[in-house]
Amino acid sequence: MRDDPDAALALLASLSGATDEKLRTLARELAGRVVVDVVRSGVPRRRGIGRLRHARADRSDGELDLDRGIETLAIARAHEEAPSLEDLHTREWSKPSLALCLLIDRSGSMTGERLAAAAVAAAACLWRAPIDTSVVAFAEESVVIASQGSGREPEQVVDALLRLRGHGPTDLALGLRTAREQLDRSRATRRITILLSDSRPTLGGDPAVAAAALDELVILAPAGDSADAEELAATVGAKCVSLAGPSSIPQAIADALQG
Repeated sequence: MRDDPDAALALLASLSGATDEKLRTLARELAGRVVVDVVRSGVPRRRGIGRLRHARADRSDGELDLDRGIETLAIARAHEEAPSLEDLHTREWSKPSLALCLLIDRSGSMTGERLAAAAVAAAACLWRAPIDTSVVAFAEESVVIASQGSGREPEQVVDALLRLRGHGPTDLALGLRTAREQLDRSRATRRITILLSDSRPTLGGDPAVAAAALDELVILAPAGDSADAEELAATVGAKCVSLAGPSSIPQAIADALQG
């Protein structure tokens, strides 16, 4: 694993589809732990979750903070008066700073290194924004593996991804529209779509139109096959990162989110 992490990850991903049921189950369990460990032992995260804040009740629409207002309410009741909103406080969650939608191209063949890359990317996104991350796989149809704000555990999402098998044509525009639908549910101040694909559509409308409707787009493309991804990125003003292998994904995502 230490000598060639990409080969080890690809092997585990391949074994997750083995015909032997016991081997398949063991491979998925081990792959899930290894993928999450690879991400957590890498770059530190900046949390994307919101924070609980307090405000005066006359200046906020949040829920009443009874713990802080119990004395005020008791005094008002004793005097048979309505409590002043100025003397009460509310609490509410501030907007999270970051929301992500990972969009995974599952068209064609999806075994070995591609499957490992998808699993690592999902774990990396959930590590960055554990509550406000969605994961979508697409080919000619889109499949939502983790919906926006669901807060699914990384191990659960990785296990679901390892069960995927690639097939069908590539409707990239559909995938991008699905990402926008997911991110529209978020209240985060920054909403980013991370596309794991060579960005070569074989079905559907113009992906540039769908991509232009996104707040931000980062494309993670395979090394040596990134020409279409680079062209799409240049057209819509997105970022494009060429990946050396699955183990390079956590750092690539961290770098892409910097600016």
